[in-house]
Amino acid sequence: MGFSKAAACEQNLSPRQSDNVTIEGTIRDTAGKPVADATVILEEKHNAKRIEAKTNADGNFVFTIGQAGTFTVVARKTGFSDSVADSLVVSLGEKKRVDLVLVAPPSFTASPGTMEFKDEPSFTVAGVTDWSNLGLHGSAASSKTSESLAKETSALKSSEAEAAPAGGVSKRYQMALAYRDKGDFSAARQEVRKALAVADDAEGHRLLGELDEQLNEPLEAVREYEHAARMDPTEQNYFEWGTELLLHKAAEPAVEVFTRGSSAHPKSARMRTGLGAALYASGSWEEAARSLCAASDLQPADPAPYLFLGKIEKTSPSPLPCSEEKLARFAQEQPGNALANFYYAISVWKREKGSEDPAGRKHAETLLEKAVAIDPKLGEAYLQLGIVHSAGRDFEQAIRDYKKAMDVNPRLGEAHRELGLIYQRTGDNAKSQQEFGAYQEIEKAEAAERERERRELRQFLIILKDQPAGTQPR
Repeated sequence: MGFSKAAACEQNLSPRQSDNVTIEGTIRDTAGKPVADATVILEEKHNAKRIEAKTNADGNFVFTIGQAGTFTVVARKTGFSDSVADSLVVSLGEKKRVDLVLVAPPSFTASPGTMEFKDEPSFTVAGVTDWSNLGLHGSAASSKTSESLAKETSALKSSEAEAAPAGGVSKRYQMALAYRDKGDFSAARQEVRKALAVADDAEGHRLLGELDEQLNEPLEAVREYEHAARMDPTEQNYFEWGTELLLHKAAEPAVEVFTRGSSAHPKSARMRTGLGAALYASGSWEEAARSLCAASDLQPADPAPYLFLGKIEKTSPSPLPCSEEKLARFAQEQPGNALANFYYAISVWKREKGSEDPAGRKHAETLLEKAVAIDPKLGEAYLQLGIVHSAGRDFEQAIRDYKKAMDVNPRLGEAHRELGLIYQRTGDNAKSQQEFGAYQEIEKAEAAERERERRELRQFLIILKDQPAGTQPR
């Protein structure tokens, strides 16, 4: 089903206001100034058709359409990263306001290649602060995905360490490692400092960075990781430094470090994977996809780049470059991997959902059925099956799919929302309101949990070196 009525920028084409859905808002830059002539795109969830508007001189836009649904709003302008608001559930007669901020990513001019440390990075970590929503942009879904990818990038450090041969750490740090493995990070740090007092080396500073992070002293950690990379710009030292920046929401500096690391170590798949995560966090989704595709080409058997790519494909409002091709390879080379089939199905569905050809829908359905056969606890695959069946107007099967998704994952809010939309379309308003209420309760609880986790995280305060002194944070 496409949009039955549409209007752009302060136009209203419908004769009956009560039958309309209105989505309006203002696009501003990070200084709070309105952005004129920005493109604003409105898409209904699971529908490939879209309508576009341009902001006026005050940065305002208005869409008026003739149907309820779940919508995504994307603001876009050359020179800025896209800003996205998704999962907007709007009923007939309702007016929804969406204000978005376009962020211009800083320009890094440092030369590529191995970091010569006369060639300074273009940023300084000036301090840390408690969570205050710094660095977050776009939709709740994209912020949640960004945080997930940062944690998974950090996990790549552990997997690499496990794969390293025994005895890879110098004997002078064996006592420190013994304390670390017992969980006594303070004693471990003291042992490393003793060893460094005798002979200074990059390995010791990297270990100090790890221990400082464990002791919740991220400012000291990032400085130790930087020190290690300055002394010895190995792949590991670049990766540790970039990951520490990413974990503490310094996305643009992480992009710089991972970019330099990828140039210096072009055969490192995890460096490209980390770069993809950092680019996504900074709002450069297409560039993130390209970096992850390149990582998958470097190491086709490694699932990590594909899983990162699948996650950002799932949250992206439109198909990403190279994504379907690489996810198809993932499913072909790892046919017994439920997530490989699930993410490939997502990419197929994005391409085919606006088509009248049932073959694409059937292809996605087959992949999703295979995914749940491999992993019957994969609630998101049941959810996506419901979406596919709903698009084919097989509402009875879609309802069964959504209920199965809830059975295996009671906290899967999207299943309640999609089920509510089906009940709304079929005229069962009581059940519709019940499902929307359940969805809102789950979203509220998840938002509270995310806020709690963020408040426990200390964020880096970054100063760009070409920034005027009067604008530096205190």
